[in-house]
Amino acid sequence: MKKIAFTFLALLGFALLVWKGPDLFKLAQSKDPAKAVATSSGSPAGMPVKTQMAKTVQWQPYLQGIGSVAAINGVNISPELAGTVVRIAFDSGTKVKANDLLVQFDISQEQAQLAQATAKRDLARLTLDRDRSLLAARTVSQSEFDTAEANFRQAQGSVEEAQAIIEKKTIRAPFDGVTGIRQINLGQYVNPGQVLVTLQAFNPVYVNFMLPQENLGDIAIGKRVEVLIDASPRAVFNGQVTAINSEVDQTTRYIQVQATVPNQDERLRPGMYARVNLITGTERTVVAIPDSAVNYAPYGNSVFIVSDMTGTDGKPFKGVKQQFVRLGQSRGDMISVTSGVKPGDEVVTTDVFRLRNGAAVSPGAPSSSESRGEPATPANS
Repeated sequence: MKKIAFTFLALLGFALLVWKGPDLFKLAQSKDPAKAVATSSGSPAGMPVKTQMAKTVQWQPYLQGIGSVAAINGVNISPELAGTVVRIAFDSGTKVKANDLLVQFDISQEQAQLAQATAKRDLARLTLDRDRSLLAARTVSQSEFDTAEANFRQAQGSVEEAQAIIEKKTIRAPFDGVTGIRQINLGQYVNPGQVLVTLQAFNPVYVNFMLPQENLGDIAIGKRVEVLIDASPRAVFNGQVTAINSEVDQTTRYIQVQATVPNQDERLRPGMYARVNLITGTERTVVAIPDSAVNYAPYGNSVFIVSDMTGTDGKPFKGVKQQFVRLGQSRGDMISVTSGVKPGDEVVTTDVFRLRNGAAVSPGAPSSSESRGEPATPANS
């Protein structure tokens, strides 16, 4: 009895599969919008996509590197001698001139030592002058005169030593710059080498960046660079190459390049991350498309070009042709194509990873406007 029931259910399931199978297959197909689905008239229904026309633009070739901003003069101000802070002559984050007083240590003891050494030196000078006249009259011996001269020189050395200690406890700015946040307070005892404040010269600044060794032939002193920073995304800072390192890094095979960039408004600060474009030639015409139109793949990069195709019923429809491309440099969200795309080709810019060669599409109105990130006159071109 069980065997008869099982056979009946199997026959019923097979009949349902034969009856509803084609409809279920069409339903499964309709869930993949990248596939062409045949309508009742035989014309494929297209997947909605956005497109843009490939166009020619004027771009300037450049090498792109990553670097950081560095001060032309930048130091941590530290004392050579220990002492107690009795005066702070600057405010944090202010401009100072070379030789301006920054910090004064207690020098009362050194001033007393200087006064004592000065008195001894003056006495030794008088003794030396008297012995010099007596030596001419042969009243004193040569050895007595030599002793007087040595005493004077020793006394003069003591004066200079006291003056040097006072100078070392009087901390002055070594160059024009901007102070950082002070690290000491009044009355604080400071040890030798302890950081009092940082001092940076902001205008101009260095921008140090790295480039691959194969680009060494394109690098030269005086070539123009453009610097971009995240803090001012719309600003481009122009400078020029002023130094090339004498050796290539043996680990990375990159060479360090240094550019000098004017910084009158002080928007570039030491330590900032920077993107650097080294201009290598004059402007040239390239074919550019949105970066979103490229289907990146290990076996090769490609784009989908909208073309007129013919369906199984002989009627025309809009389809896509997969075209492998060779890419060049990028500007913002635009990328140049050195082969595979011609000016005026209509390329798909959305959902390219879902398309297949020959798939039907329903493109919106193609746009020839520039994509975001590509300036009308490229500042970084």
